Parts: sequence; structure tokens; C-alpha cells
Amino acid sequence: MTVRLHSSEGRGVLLASIVGSGMAFLDGTVVTVALPALGRSLQTDLAGLQWTINAYLLTLSAFLLTGGGLGDRLGRKNVFSVGVVGFALASVLCGLAGNVHLLIWARALQGVAAALLVPVSLSLMRADLAAEDQGEALGLWTGMSGVTGAVGPLVGGWLVDSFSWRSIFFLNVPFAAVALWAAWRFLPAESAKRSPVPIDVPGAVAAALAVGGVTYALIEGPPRGWPAVTLAAAAVGALSGVAFLLLERRPNAMVPLSFFRAPAFAGANLATLFLYAALSCALFLLVLELQVSLGMSPLAAGAVLLPATVLMATLSPVAGRWAQRHGSRWPMTVGAAISALSFVLFSLVSPDRGWVGALPGVALLGLGLAIGVAPLTKAVLGALEPEEAGVASGVNNAIARVAGLLGVAAIPWAAGMAGMNGVLSPERVASAFHRAMWICAALCLMAAIVAAVLVRDSGEQEGGPAVTAEK
Repeated sequence: MTVRLHSSEGRGVLLASIVGSGMAFLDGTVVTVALPALGRSLQTDLAGLQWTINAYLLTLSAFLLTGGGLGDRLGRKNVFSVGVVGFALASVLCGLAGNVHLLIWARALQGVAAALLVPVSLSLMRADLAAEDQGEALGLWTGMSGVTGAVGPLVGGWLVDSFSWRSIFFLNVPFAAVALWAAWRFLPAESAKRSPVPIDVPGAVAAALAVGGVTYALIEGPPRGWPAVTLAAAAVGALSGVAFLLLERRPNAMVPLSFFRAPAFAGANLATLFLYAALSCALFLLVLELQVSLGMSPLAAGAVLLPATVLMATLSPVAGRWAQRHGSRWPMTVGAAISALSFVLFSLVSPDRGWVGALPGVALLGLGLAIGVAPLTKAVLGALEPEEAGVASGVNNAIARVAGLLGVAAIPWAAGMAGMNGVLSPERVASAFHRAMWICAALCLMAAIVAAVLVRDSGEQEGGPAVTAEK
């Protein structure tokens, strides 16, 4: 039974969805701003900061599609509630962590909870709201996500400056209370459903081992001289990757490999891999550059990032509508190329120019992402049949998370930051940051080339459905 959006029950469903997913989105942005303060407090090195980000991304990306499947089988209300409570408890563990190792494990638990929370948050609107209201509801959800992204760095910076880095994790507790109340007050009860299609647990475990093994080797190997344990982790990651590809050849796999036979789907996801690897690494290192090399406070560093999020929240709907009418190929290409130019501008950031020197790159990055990201999503969904849109979106989201994880692990190593043990040196951070920005620019250019070559719009598709033009 569905309800109308503007009824009290409909507003309650939307509230649960927005607050539940908003916790995960807000947590991602505020943690990045808090990294330098966190590193000083827990006396950790660059590898510890990388794991603080990547432990969350690892479990989230590995179990994202599994979480959506559990919601369909066990009931969205039940799985959503477990995700909310789990995320809140893991956040408290993060805030209480006495060393970086405990923090990393708590962040991994956060990722598992978010893997239940995020996909179910979106499916609530599809399943519980009337069909004629779902477009408006999705627009409100997207707008609030943009607001979350915009205020996250500012809120995180203010909390770190005024209280402690620990407060950014405790912030999730009141949000969780609101989401849980809305879920139990407004979401309809559902009985568990039997499904002939089993949950792809072997695929999820193989994916986690593959990405985790490679990530461990990239983060821990270079500063420690590649001891046997890191080589073993790399081997486990490689073998698990092969096992994952073999497992996903089965019918009803978590990631249907047949989807990638459509050139537009393969191209959009390859562009996602390049773009999000560059973006995640650039934001991770930019915060370190602003605070460690330029000496900015967490609040000031968060404010520098504000123009990008404002531009994305403002212009992304316009780019999405343009792609709906005219196709995704060229907005994706142009957006990725502009993002590449923004990273070139970031390579010019220096203490002499201060925070003003970072603003052109931040603004250009926001413009590039605003132009390219919504059309990228449209390309993913338009490359396959409508009934496959849910799985296609989940695959693309998982690839984006994996890309971020690998970007944060691999690009700093390639840029020469891997040997930074102990306190981060401003000079070495600045030098490696500039090299990393050129790597990020190259990745974005590769994303632009992939979009131009593989993504085809209406009338150009070969072997797949065309993007439907809006009348």
C-alpha cells in the first residue's frame, strides 16, 4: 500500500529516507575535514589517515548491493532500522576510540551499517510513495543531499575547532534517533519474503577480499618495504578478484557481467572509476594541504570547499534535464575535462597565495562535476532496460565507492607520500600534493576520452536501448 507524499505518512517516509541516508553522506564530508586533527590526537601517520577513510569505503562498497537485497527479503523497515541503530553504535565507537586501530575497525562497522542504510533509504520512496509523487520526492531527496554536502565541511570544521574531532561522530546519534522514530512511526510493516534468488554472499565476500587485499598492499607496503604480509595481501586480493569474476558469471549474480556488454554502460562505469578515484583522492589530499601546508583551521578549510558543493547543488538538476533532452555523452566529456583543469589549478596552490589560491580550482571542480555527474547517472540508467535500472544504479554506486577507495590508497603512493611516517611534514605534503593533482588531472582526462568514445546518445546506440528524449 502506497501513500501520497503530502500526507503525514508520506512526509514521514521522506523524513526517514532523507535523515537516514543523510547521516552517511554527512559523515563522509565531516570526517575528511577532521583528518589532520584526528591524526595529531591519535598520533597516526598518513597510512592511518588513509585507513580512516578506506575502512568505511571498503565495507560499504563490498556490501552495498547485498544490503539492498536484504531489504527486499527481510522488509525495508526492519533492515533500515538495523542500519540506523548499527550506524549510530558504530559512530559512538568511533568517537570513543583510544587509538587509530580501534577507530579503523569502528569505521569498517560504520560501512557495513551504511550498506544496509543507503540502498534501503532510496527504495523506501519507490515502494511506499505513490508513483505520481516519486519524482517530486526524489527531487527533494537530491536537494537535501546537496545541502548535506554543502554544510558538511562547515559543520565538521566548526565541531573540530570548537570541541574535538570526536564530536563529528557523536553528531550522528541525534540524527539516528530522528530516523528511527520516523521509521517506526510511519513506515508500513512488512513480512519477510521468500525469493528464489539467493543473496550473493560469496560474491560480496570475494569483492571485499579483492579490494581489501589490494588496498592493504598499496597503503602498508611502500612505507614498510613490502614485507611478506603485504605481498600476501596483494596475492589474496588478486586471486579474490579472479574468483569474483568467476562467481559473477553465475545466473542472478550480484553484479551481472552481461550488463557490461552494452558499450554505454561499460563506458559510463569506466568513466566513473577514473573520475571518482581522482575526486576522492583530491579531496583527501586537499584538506591535508590546506591544514598542514597552509596552516588553515578545520573551519576555514571547510569553507574553502563550499563553492564546489553550492555549484553542484545548484547546477546539477539543470545538467540532468539537459542530458534527458539531448543525451549524456558531451556533458560527461566536458564535465570531466573541466574537472581535469581544476586539478591543474590545484597544483598551483602554495602558502604564498593562501586560501585564495585554492578557490579557482574549487569553483572549477564544482562546475565540472555539476555538468558531468547527473548526465553520467543518466547514461548508466539509459544504457539498459528500465526493469534493470535498480541493479544498474547499485553497480554504478559500488564502482564509485571502490574507485574512491583505490584512489585514496594508490594515488598518494604514486605521488611519493607513502613514506611519510609519524608527523606529516608541510614541505613533503605540499610536494606530493602537487604531483598527485597532475595524476588526478590525467585520470579525469581519461574519463573524458572514455565518455566521448563509448557513451552514445539517442540515435547512436548500437546494441542497447537509447536514452529517451523528453517531449
